[in-house]
Amino acid sequence: MSSLPESLPLAASSRAPRSDAWPSAGLRLSRWLDQPRSPRTLVVWLALYLLLAANWPLWHELARIGGGAPSLYMPMVAVLAALLFCANVGLLTLTAWSRWAKPLWVLVAAIAAVVQHYMLTYRVVMDPGMLANAMATDAGEVRDLLSVSMLLQLLLVAGPVAWFLWRVPMRRVPMLGQLWRNAALLLAMAVLAAGTIVVSNRQLAPLMRNHTTLRYMMNPVASIYSATKVTLGPVFSHRRQFIPITAGTQLGAAYATQQRPPMLVLVVGETARADHFGLNGYARDTTPALAARGVLSWKAATSCGTSTLASVPCMFSPLGRDQFVGRKDDYENLMDVLQASGLAVLWLDNQPGGCKGVCDRVPHASTFSGLDDATRKALCRGDECLDEVMLKGLDERLAAMPAERRAKGVVLVMHQMGSHGPAYFERSSAAAKRFMPECRTNVLTDCTHGELVNAFDNTIAYTDQFLGQVIDWLQARSGQYDPALLYMSDHGESLGEYGLFLHGVPYDLAPQVQKHVPLVMWFGQGMRARDQLSTQCLGARLDAPVSHDNLFHTVLGVMDVQNSRYQGGMDLVESCRVGGAADAKEEPPAVAPLQKLAGMPLSGKRAVNTTAPSS
Repeated sequence: MSSLPESLPLAASSRAPRSDAWPSAGLRLSRWLDQPRSPRTLVVWLALYLLLAANWPLWHELARIGGGAPSLYMPMVAVLAALLFCANVGLLTLTAWSRWAKPLWVLVAAIAAVVQHYMLTYRVVMDPGMLANAMATDAGEVRDLLSVSMLLQLLLVAGPVAWFLWRVPMRRVPMLGQLWRNAALLLAMAVLAAGTIVVSNRQLAPLMRNHTTLRYMMNPVASIYSATKVTLGPVFSHRRQFIPITAGTQLGAAYATQQRPPMLVLVVGETARADHFGLNGYARDTTPALAARGVLSWKAATSCGTSTLASVPCMFSPLGRDQFVGRKDDYENLMDVLQASGLAVLWLDNQPGGCKGVCDRVPHASTFSGLDDATRKALCRGDECLDEVMLKGLDERLAAMPAERRAKGVVLVMHQMGSHGPAYFERSSAAAKRFMPECRTNVLTDCTHGELVNAFDNTIAYTDQFLGQVIDWLQARSGQYDPALLYMSDHGESLGEYGLFLHGVPYDLAPQVQKHVPLVMWFGQGMRARDQLSTQCLGARLDAPVSHDNLFHTVLGVMDVQNSRYQGGMDLVESCRVGGAADAKEEPPAVAPLQKLAGMPLSGKRAVNTTAPSS
C-alpha cells in the first residue's frame, strides 16, 4: 500500500511530455506564420498551391490523352505543370504592388475555384467565347448555375488561401526595391518557361496543336487571359464602322394587289438539338404537335455558332458565317431591313439574356414586363417564364402596332427560353413531362444519363407544344392575314457525349450536336397561295444541307421584301415557287406514318421526312 502514492508522481511525470508537445508544436506554427514574408515568397507559394489544388481537370485530361498509362502522361503533366507554374507566378507578380495585393490574390483563388467547378461539372473550358457568354448572363441564369458543390469548391480551394493570407504578414518593401525584385522574378520565370519549351518542344508542340483546349484548361491564368481579352480587346481593336444595308428596301409586287397582309412568326429557338426532334427520325415521339400540323422539317441544318451570343447576331446578319466571323465592321441586320420595308415588326423576348443587339433599333419587348398576377403565377418562377407566356396578350401587342404598317404585313419574332440548361427540368410544363424520371438538379453529373436525356427531351416536347399553339394562333387569324411560321434554334447542346455538357465549345472543336439544329417551317394556305409555293417540291428537299446563312434570304423571300443583299440561291423556298396560285393548293404527298420510324437509328443514314406538308 505504501508504494501506491509513489506511483502517482511517476504516472504524472510520464504524461507531462506528451501534454506539452501540442502547445509547443502550435506555438512553433504560430511563430512561423507570424514571420513577415516578401510579396515574391507569397506569390511563389500561392502559384504552387493553385497548380496543385485548382488544375485537376487539366491533369485528368492529360491522363485521358495519354491513355491512362503513367509512363505516357506523366512527362506531359511535368511539362505543363512547369509552364503553368511560371505563368501563374508571372500573373500574381503583376499584382504584388500594394496593400490590395492580398484581396486580389484571394479573388484569383476564388476565380480558380469557380472555373475548376465548371470544368469538372460541365466539361467546359473558359476560352474568350465562353467568358463572353458568362459575362452576358443575367441573375436568372446565374441562379441556375449556383449549387452546393460550387460552394464546396470555393471553400476547399479559396478558403485555405484566404486564411493563410490573412494570417501571414507581408513584408513592406520600398517601391524601387519592389520594382527590381519583381522584375527579376518575372525574368526568372520567363527563362524557366523558355527553357522548358525548348527542351520539350518535340512533345509539347504536337500536344498543344492537336489538343488546343488544353491551353484554356490552365487555371487560373487561362480564364483571366480570356476575361482580359473580352473586356479590354474591344478597347484596343479596330474601331468598327456601322454599315447600313437598308437603302432601297421596298415591298414586292404582291403587296399592290394583296387581299390580306402576310404575317410571319419567326421563332428563335434556344439550345434545341435536331437529333432529338421526332420529326427528324428520333426514336422518341417528341414532336407530335408539329407532326399533326404538317410542318416542313429540314434535317441537316447547322448553326453559326455554339452559343446564343455568337449565333443570334450571325443568323440575322446578311453576311453568312464565314464573313460574319471575319468582319471588321458591323452591319444592319434582318430586323432593320424588315423595319425599313414598312412592315410592322416586333421582337418579343422570353430570354433573360436579350436579343444580343439584334433588336436594338426595332420595337421590342420582354414578355415578363407587364404580366398580370394570374399569368405570372401560372407560368413564371421568379423572373423566368415558360415560353407560352409569349402568347398571352399577343393580340393586344398586335393591335398596338402602327395600323399603316399592319395593313402591309407583320413579322413577329419570338425568342424562346427553350431548352436552356443546365436546369432543363424548369423549362417544361407539367403536361409536357412525358419522359420520366427526369434530372431535377442543375448539377448534371449528379444524374444518370437517362435522367438527363429525359429532362432535355421534355424541353423539346414543350417546345413542340408551344409551336403547335403558335400555329393554332396563326390559323385562327387566317381570315385577316396570310400566315406562316419559321422556327430555328440558335445552337445545340451536349448531354454528356465525350464527357461534354451544355454548349459553347469553340466552333471548330465543338461536337456536331452543338451545331446541328432544327429548322421547321409551316405555311398557311393563304401564304402558300400568295408565295406560289409547291409543298411537294419543298418536301423533296428537306435532306439538303442548310444553315443559319439561309435565314436572312429565306425570310425576305417569304415576305417578298426586296433588298440589295438578298440572294435567291440562299432562299430555301425560291426554287419551289410555281407558275400559279392554284398549284399551292396541291395535296400533300403521302408520307410514312411517324410510328413506323420509331426504330430508326440516331446516327448514320439521315432520317426521311416524317410529316406531310399541308395547311
